[in-house]
Amino acid sequence: MEELELHVKRFYDLTLDELYGLLRVRSEVFIVEQNCVYQDVDGDDKIAIHAWLTRGEKIVAMLRVLPSGSHNLDGVSIGRVITTERGKGYGETIVRHGLRLAVEVFGASRVVIQSQEQAKGFYEKVGFRATSEPYMFEGLPHRDMVWEGE
Repeated sequence: MEELELHVKRFYDLTLDELYGLLRVRSEVFIVEQNCVYQDVDGDDKIAIHAWLTRGEKIVAMLRVLPSGSHNLDGVSIGRVITTERGKGYGETIVRHGLRLAVEVFGASRVVIQSQEQAKGFYEKVGFRATSEPYMFEGLPHRDMVWEGE
């Protein structure tokens, strides 16, 4: 079995094939699979650190880490978290890498997210806690959550 490989790049360091692959997976999961129509290409990709895991040529997990103040959030944030193969621990692995990047690159002592309500338990397992009641965002129930170090 092929090993997992972590990739970390800023927007302008991505190759066209890498950018296309990341956007394709986001579209497949968020727009097609979850039947959610929203503006995925929102301008924040240009200021984000993109991290993804591959097994061979296949993207198995991904996310982006955003500096404080972006995406209308008060604090460093993680978003666009996806796993393409569920139940294998890839989600937890990529989120832990994202948290490490938030601390090392942006000096974060806390990380904020807008979690889909159905993912609340997943984020609690990696140290986030809910800070809001559920609300509708991008067509799906979400809630604000925060991670304040381990």
